[in-house]
Amino acid sequence: MDKHDKFKKSVKVIHKGFLLIFSLLGVITCILFYAMIDPTFLTFRTADTSNYVVIEEIDEDLIENGIHVRTGLIDAKGLIEVVNNCTNCHSAKLITQNRMNKERWEATIDWMQKTQNLWDLGKNEEIIVNYLVTNYPPQKKGRRLGLTNIEWYDLED
Repeated sequence: MDKHDKFKKSVKVIHKGFLLIFSLLGVITCILFYAMIDPTFLTFRTADTSNYVVIEEIDEDLIENGIHVRTGLIDAKGLIEVVNNCTNCHSAKLITQNRMNKERWEATIDWMQKTQNLWDLGKNEEIIVNYLVTNYPPQKKGRRLGLTNIEWYDLED
């Protein structure tokens, strides 16, 4: 055997070694990729489905007992405009807890447009304000009644 044949033979051995290594890496990569898709693949046991939680999709426009379920807002004329324009930036709870008259709602919308990047509502502004004034007007909050018929006692030193 001359040097050329020995070189060819050693190149073939190295080539087969590289093929084997890359084949093993490819198989391992496929196994790991499949394990990412199905994590139970590498657990070597059957999956226990008794602890699985079934998640039901909620109809985003579902209304029950006059309340829009997703937001908690009252179902009335202008609800969809309020949901589409107001709840993109903040929770509907912010609406329900800030009860105001027409002027205050309009001032709040102006403030949001000037400082919070609220877009121009166009014709929807009147619909939204009417909805808010009708369904979330100011409420008088009074103090609770004074306590009566209470037997007070003296504290001892």
